[in-house]
Amino acid sequence: MTMGEIALWRELKNKKLGVRFSRQIPIDNYIVDFYCKELRLALEVDGSVHFIEGQQEKATIRQNRLEYLGVCVIRFSDLDVQNNLSWVLEEIKKMILIIKPTPSPSQEGKK
Repeated sequence: MTMGEIALWRELKNKKLGVRFSRQIPIDNYIVDFYCKELRLALEVDGSVHFIEGQQEKATIRQNRLEYLGVCVIRFSDLDVQNNLSWVLEEIKKMILIIKPTPSPSQEGKK
């Protein structure tokens, strides 16, 4: 794991954001860095290898395939995670709120 992945995992594990994330989860022919099965949300932390010639094209193909399979993918650079973790977490929280269904008022309080 990169330093950014380690820092992000500390914030994701144990449902700290209200949903369960797992690490290094295989989906189709790919392994995503972090995945929330409940939301079908994948988080990718791009290290320096992602900026080598040809790697961004591969990342785009990979992301398109995952999205075709119904997975929402959010990408962050390893440097963003290391240097601006609070912003990264806010972006993840925003996406969780967008994806996560909220109970309709007619369903609240029913057991």
